[in-house]
Amino acid sequence: MIDEGAAALVGGIGLLERAVNYTLGSLHLVTPALLPRPTPCRDWNLRELLAHMDDSLLALHEAADLGHVTLDVPEAGSGDPVTVLKDRACRLLAAWSAADAPGSVSVGGSPLTTGILTSAGAVEVAVHGWDVARACGHERPLPAALAEELLDLAPFFITGDDRSGRFGPPLLVSPLAGASDRLLAFTGRKT
Repeated sequence: MIDEGAAALVGGIGLLERAVNYTLGSLHLVTPALLPRPTPCRDWNLRELLAHMDDSLLALHEAADLGHVTLDVPEAGSGDPVTVLKDRACRLLAAWSAADAPGSVSVGGSPLTTGILTSAGAVEVAVHGWDVARACGHERPLPAALAEELLDLAPFFITGDDRSGRFGPPLLVSPLAGASDRLLAFTGRKT
């Protein structure tokens, strides 16, 4: 029998894996010519968004390997940013799938369960995967089941305090809109 803590960990890792897989599909759309293009992320072009995503995946990997995340910003990986990011994503999933992944993680000195950390990571990875596709000129909604789960979690990770620096205000969307559109509107993105 699996206890609730183990179930939350597995659920968070599974959600992160699905978010990473969606985002890997978006990364296939990136070409070098598109790197200067603007993204839905305020003030970032595609190259800068990819660098931010690399930093986020590195922090999630550090959490799995070391059981803590420092708040230092590492230097960006060298080489093609898409190749670096794809490699980082695969290594991240391998690290969290390891039998010795930690049960809790310290982020900047504050303890978090790994389920919370991996779920928060899943929200960020999936939404930025959509940002990548949009910057490349493609409509690529998040899969409905993934978007529904992330939409349930997003209010826990995106609060009013986060809005001014990291997210736009939530946008109005039809109650008949799909989960992907509702999630993106919650994060301040126009679909």
